[in-house]
Amino acid sequence: MKKYVLGIATFFLTGMSIVGTSWKAMDRPRSQKDAIKNIAADSLYSKFISNIYHDIHLDSAGLTEQVFEKALTGFYNMKYSGLLHTKSILTIADFDQESTKKRLYIIDLARKKLILNTWVAHGQNSGGDKPSTFSNNINSNQSSLGFYLTGEIYYGKHGRSLKLDGMDQGFNNNARERSIVVHGANYVSQKSIDELGRLGRSQGCPAVSAKLADHVINTISDRTVLFINNSDQLYYSSFLNETLAASVALNQQQVFASNMD
Repeated sequence: MKKYVLGIATFFLTGMSIVGTSWKAMDRPRSQKDAIKNIAADSLYSKFISNIYHDIHLDSAGLTEQVFEKALTGFYNMKYSGLLHTKSILTIADFDQESTKKRLYIIDLARKKLILNTWVAHGQNSGGDKPSTFSNNINSNQSSLGFYLTGEIYYGKHGRSLKLDGMDQGFNNNARERSIVVHGANYVSQKSIDELGRLGRSQGCPAVSAKLADHVINTISDRTVLFINNSDQLYYSSFLNETLAASVALNQQQVFASNMD
């Protein structure tokens, strides 16, 4: 499956020259008219994102609009690439926040609903309560930033778990080799926070509460997007092309509006 998924991603990324390589990347306009269109689309896209953000009440859940914008932009780029199945689920692990905060957000974009907001662990070598160091290296025991595609469910040493494919070359593409998966862990709990002053830490996996593991896995399985964020790090991705995301999102909005007429 890894070769199949990454093969699709490689074909898409090398074949589509319009996809940018950094956050806030935009295509160079071919004319003044194109530039005006890009500005208008960007303005509409920003409003579109802000409306969803406030409709879901993500501000009161502790997620910033800037982080949501990055994650949603990646979602639409991956949707355009054909990497996603039918679920409109977006999961965000916001490592701008301390581990004591409920910094995992599972969002149903189709229903504009926050399905779950809970704890998630980071790697033991990424930092104490708040992670500050990230790595794609095997045996680093650190978390890896970027966009992931959820893979198959399996049973391992942590019980029922969910494999992940890292989609950002150089940032998380070693996820399979590193066995970076979503799994349940007893150290992701209020008890650990009370005893340690923080959550326990993983070997790089975005581990969740053992009590919620099945719910999380069932919800985000079947090729949905997981985005691991840290705004302090130098990070870029071909999936952060806002021009392409705006085109996909606004076209989808127009189709929805016409179906309602």
